[in-house]
Amino acid sequence: MTFASGDLVLLVDRRGRRYLITVEEGGVFHSHHGPLDHDAVIGQQESALVETTMGRKFRAFRPTLAEFVLKMPRGAQVIYPKDLGPILIEGDIFPGARVLEAGTGSGSLTLALLRAVGPKGSVHTFDVREDFHRKAVKNIERYTNNDPNYGSLDARLGDLYEDTIEVEVDRVVFDLTEPWRALHNVERCLRPGGILLSYVPTVPQVQNLVGALERGWNMVRSFETMQRGWTVEGLSVRPDHRMVAHTGFLVVARRVIDG
Repeated sequence: MTFASGDLVLLVDRRGRRYLITVEEGGVFHSHHGPLDHDAVIGQQESALVETTMGRKFRAFRPTLAEFVLKMPRGAQVIYPKDLGPILIEGDIFPGARVLEAGTGSGSLTLALLRAVGPKGSVHTFDVREDFHRKAVKNIERYTNNDPNYGSLDARLGDLYEDTIEVEVDRVVFDLTEPWRALHNVERCLRPGGILLSYVPTVPQVQNLVGALERGWNMVRSFETMQRGWTVEGLSVRPDHRMVAHTGFLVVARRVIDG
């Protein structure tokens, strides 16, 4: 499938540096490699070489979700790809699931959830900040581009600490500073046997949340995910000098009815 006007394109130079653009007829991308006409990309097959007016070349790809997350505009700090995978698996986000998310942040987790639940599922996501809400919705619309394979999105302004949330869901995913304060809404919304997964960055947050889950919850677990890349250059095979270490803890629990 060739690139068309309105498509997201990831440009990769010979040193592996990456640039995310949306191509439009008559548009121009400017960098230190010189101007690149969008028309030189439109109509090309994915992975084609495209050339700037200075003769510098880029490879043109459709960005993966992980690549988009790392390059997309952000208001709040994003949840990084190394945590998105474990969240989807440990939270058991399945096709057709109804998911409650808070807060929306910049929309990286929302995008992963919408893809995982598929066209028969739904994601109800809340954020207290209007600027975060607007930016997240724009990011989501930019990446999904009305793709029918994603779930239905219900993005709202809302405070799960204070507001009464009236939705029925199979899974709850939190990226909140004090998730224990939102448990009253979880108990109202989450079906028995459903899963709560909360992403928190610090040990005191883990302690407070796990303590609050002592009643009404079962199978409570806390863990973190590490990721270390490797450099492979001929006979030189070694771990990268830098690694993506601690970003956050995941706390997972199952809702029970005899708490």
